[in-house]
Amino acid sequence: MKVKVYEDLCVSCGQCISICPDVFEWGDDDKAVAKIEEVPADQESLAHEAVEGCPTAAIKEE
Repeated sequence: MKVKVYEDLCVSCGQCISICPDVFEWGDDDKAVAKIEEVPADQESLAHEAVEGCPTAAIKEE
């Protein structure tokens, strides 16, 4: 599983980082970014929860 954050849609709420800090972090412009390209199997459930919980749908599974 891969995830991508579309920074133009991100409102910096931080929910994804709170839910799945092993996958998401703050970028240089205070927007969330995926810090790893491929989500490890043991983090897929949390990453999916972060995708589903994003209030602006800024995170997509690829």
